[in-house]
Amino acid sequence: VQLQASGGGLVQAGGSLRLSCAASGRTFFSYSMAWFRQAPGKEREFVALITRSAGAGNTYYADSVKGRFTISRDNSKNMVNLQMNSLKPEDTAVYYCAANPGSVGTRERMYDYWGQGTLVTVSS
Repeated sequence: VQLQASGGGLVQAGGSLRLSCAASGRTFFSYSMAWFRQAPGKEREFVALITRSAGAGNTYYADSVKGRFTISRDNSKNMVNLQMNSLKPEDTAVYYCAANPGSVGTRERMYDYWGQGTLVTVSS
């Protein structure tokens, strides 16, 4: 599966952005999807995941974004979205979407497919 992330940009603290990740293939519903991010000078970290499902899927979030970010999937469009509200300067990072047909988790090595990343910059 090929992934393409979009929606990044520059936003002021307290603002919102919506990231999207478009996936190729006919079996998108069978992939668990996740968002990771990498801030300058830091390691890539888990942000949110949504389980594979013919429906909405179950979600899980990093503590740092819980209550502010919402991950969702639209299987009819082969799309996963990340709605980011109440953004903080520390949310500044390149955001990557990832996919895995197997088990789901918060570790990078569990994901077989990655998008190219989209930059989110939050100004104070």
